[in-house]
Amino acid sequence: MKFINDKEARKKKFRYIIDLILQNIKNPDLYDKEDITDSINDVYAMKLFKGGENIRIYCKQVSRSDGTFYVIASELLEKKKSEKNNAKSKSLIIKVHNYEYEIQKYPGEE
Repeated sequence: MKFINDKEARKKKFRYIIDLILQNIKNPDLYDKEDITDSINDVYAMKLFKGGENIRIYCKQVSRSDGTFYVIASELLEKKKSEKNNAKSKSLIIKVHNYEYEIQKYPGEE
């Protein structure tokens, strides 16, 4: 979060992408699934300033049995240097895919 909060424009774009996700508005230019293999289907990227700083925040989407889904911002790539996923970005995507999370209910939540 320090990297995002270092610049107001980054913070504003990050919040904008979060708002899109929460409203279930699809915008693949800002948030989209990372399709590097058929078996990796739970990793998405927040795309900040495509063509400029080209920041990526790789996220894992996890769903609970009640249908609630979570977006877990897992890995930051401060500057994606190529249009296609290179070895570094593929490595981060695989790393995020391999993370395991246990979503727990808040106290008092049914």
